[in-house]
Amino acid sequence: MAKINLLPWREELRKEKQTDFLILLGVGVVVSLLTMATVHFTIDGLIAQQDSRNRFLQKETAVLDKKIKEIKELEKTKSKLLARMEVIQRLQSSRPEIVHMFDQLAKTVPEGVYLTRFKQSGNRLSIEGSAQSNTRVSAYMRSLEASPWLKGADLNVIRSRGVDANNFTLKVAQAKAGEPTEGK
Repeated sequence: MAKINLLPWREELRKEKQTDFLILLGVGVVVSLLTMATVHFTIDGLIAQQDSRNRFLQKETAVLDKKIKEIKELEKTKSKLLARMEVIQRLQSSRPEIVHMFDQLAKTVPEGVYLTRFKQSGNRLSIEGSAQSNTRVSAYMRSLEASPWLKGADLNVIRSRGVDANNFTLKVAQAKAGEPTEGK
């Protein structure tokens, strides 16, 4: 039998397979590193892009917050102006009322009644005066009730100061013409 030595051939085949394995391992490591680098740079790019979007949104939010603040200040100013306009309109509409009230006070005072003091608080008027008799105070109250600009005459105090002098205090409400009076 002939002796054939196959060891060198097997040894060469083993070395060739080991070299192929190392080459494939190196290629796999390089491909893995390239893949990891690509993924890393892609994710970094996405993060940078999202950060720029967030900065843009923060800038726009700050601008909108500033505009909202300005709008709120304008609304406050508007409400103040509307309140002032309302006060002015009320004053304009009530301007002739005081003239009518004094005119009615003068027209309704009967003979023998003398008014000494007026005090107005809101639409309530407190009238102090003196009269020759209680009957004249009563007549004055009836004429106040008949007035279209005054309503709700209410006698608070009547004091006798002698034979021909009675001091009185009464309250009456100022009304607008055409407004229904109490009790009628």
